Amino acid sequence: MGENGIHERSTVSVIGLGQMGTRLAQAFLAAGHGTTVWNRTTAKADALVAQGAVRAATLEAAIAASPLVVVCLPDYATVRDLLGPVAERLRGRVVVNLTSGTPQEATRTAEWAAGHGADYLDGAAMSGTRLVGRSEALFVFSGSREAFGIHRTVLESLGNSVHLGTDPALAPVYDTALFGLAWGALAGFYHAVALVGAAGVDPAAFAAVATGHMPFVTSLMTDHARQIQDGRFPDDDGTVEVHAAAMEHLVGTSRAHGIGTDVPELFGNLLGRAMATGHGANGMAGVIDTIRKGERHV
Repeated sequence: MGENGIHERSTVSVIGLGQMGTRLAQAFLAAGHGTTVWNRTTAKADALVAQGAVRAATLEAAIAASPLVVVCLPDYATVRDLLGPVAERLRGRVVVNLTSGTPQEATRTAEWAAGHGADYLDGAAMSGTRLVGRSEALFVFSGSREAFGIHRTVLESLGNSVHLGTDPALAPVYDTALFGLAWGALAGFYHAVALVGAAGVDPAAFAAVATGHMPFVTSLMTDHARQIQDGRFPDDDGTVEVHAAAMEHLVGTSRAHGIGTDVPELFGNLLGRAMATGHGANGMAGVIDTIRKGERHV
């Protein structure tokens, strides 16, 4: 029996049934976990009920139904506004917050949850909605290690679920950092597609070659992470100076084909600042010092 004599009839409750929340609930159901759902607009639960979910009549009932409460709402303010009046119902439960926000908001929300007797995990869905429920979908969590361990099997229904550490702020930090990483890679890809497109190459044909090249790029990330950790930047993969010259060639080639140069100029400026601060002869990972210091041309 759960708190207030209510039988805990499901494994997980999902609060907030927007596009992501709905996909989360579907993944739990597909993995065979009893799933209770609640949304302020009750009609949003109809399709999930048809798939086997239990509709909670109230928010309080949704919280009482399961030991694991997954929240996916527009922002942290909405989370606090919604859960605030029923906070005492959270005692003894694990709250998993998959709402996007800042590290500071995650820390405050974790403290708030602890003050009401709940364990807390902050989390982020890093692969959009399409992959939820598949092993390729990355979900990152931070906060209570014990709570993650207890509910790991359920959370792994969502995809590749990774616990980053006990600091609840880590999940939003990774969320933001990985978003920037994805956009950096995609910006380079979009520019590349435009460049080869100017030479008559089909985007799909280029993508087939580009994706085959990516394991080399990810191997550089692994190697360069070690270099950054050690603070030594060997020139095995080319010096900053060599890459700056290659970037000038990319800018020139782009102009010659009549396409924008915003992306390679951005990278060229970074390499130029690194050379100006004495990293020209270092390996390309030496640009990390320029980024860390936030140096800018005046």
